[in-house]
Amino acid sequence: MNISDPIADMLTRIRNASRARHPDVLVPASRTKREIARILKDEGFIADFDEFRDGPRTMLRLSLRYVGGKAPVVSGLKRISKPGLRVYAGKTDIPRVLGGLGIVIVSTSQGIMTGAQARKAQLGGEVLAYVW
Repeated sequence: MNISDPIADMLTRIRNASRARHPDVLVPASRTKREIARILKDEGFIADFDEFRDGPRTMLRLSLRYVGGKAPVVSGLKRISKPGLRVYAGKTDIPRVLGGLGIVIVSTSQGIMTGAQARKAQLGGEVLAYVW
């Protein structure tokens, strides 16, 4: 199947799996998705992720986290920069999500990082997604 926006597909799979209370979700792997999964793990939105081969394809398995075993830790995911409309932010214009309760995932010249890391490194870039 041909997917025009693989990052939005990944975020939608995570959103759907967490609402359905699945313990984990499978996503086709890429370097960008691996970095987004690493950020989600470092920020505590997912428990863990690992990579495995499924025939000719490489897949990512994301283990989701739940508060008290019931409510998902990820309450919202929103894709910002899309293939039809790219959204960029300068180093002083990186947005904050829910007054700092969520994170912004930004693609910079130094790699994919959170908005807080980009502000600290004085870098702007493409605003990929909001997670809260």
